[in-house]
Order: sequence, then C-alpha cells, then structure tokens
Amino acid sequence: QVQLVESGGGLVQAGGSLRLSCAASQTIFYDDVVAWYRQAPGKQREFVASITGGGRRNIPVSVKDRFSISRDISKMIVYLQMIGLKPEDTATYYCNGRWSKNSGDIDEYWGQGTQVTVVS
Repeated sequence: QVQLVESGGGLVQAGGSLRLSCAASQTIFYDDVVAWYRQAPGKQREFVASITGGGRRNIPVSVKDRFSISRDISKMIVYLQMIGLKPEDTATYYCNGRWSKNSGDIDEYWGQGTQVTVVS
C-alpha cells in the first residue's frame, strides 16, 4: 500500500503562487506516474498535471502557462508549482499515483487532498 501525502495548500490572493507537494512512500520508478487532480465543490474531478519517474510531463493547455510539475526522485516527492492563481483555481487538490507491476497491472492510489483557496 503506497501512501501519498499532500501539503502546501492554503489561502492566497489572486495572482499569487503556491507550491504543492506530494510525498510518496514508495520509489517512483521510470514508468510510474504521479499526477495532480483538483475538484471544486459541485464539479467533477479535473486533471491538472502528471509526471513520470522518467520525467515525462503532461499538463493540459488550460493551465500550462501557469502550472508546472516536477519531481525529486531521491525524496520521492512530486511538486506542483502554481503561479498567477485565479479564484477559479480554488479546489481541493489531490495527488494520484499509478505504479506499474511486473504483471502489467497498475496499482493506483490517492492522497487525502489539500485545499487551495484563491481570493480576489
């Protein structure tokens, strides 16, 4: 069982920045994927960014100019750097991890989430 612990959320003024951290309890290997999702009240969970252990990134166009993702393999931490925050970025941000097994199956885990609130 992999534990994912998010941190770094908080209250920030519009235009501000936050860096979220997702600490994993297991090494992130080359093809493993750690992603960030967010969910605002009354809305569906939305993909924000992902990165593999090998460093391949995927960030949707909607946030690509403001959000970036990185990882520290030695510390088993994935970061989501957010700049130019807007009130519509307000949501609970969740860390998601998908670990590949030798069998080809994938084990998927979720963190508990960290709240980001952007006020104007």
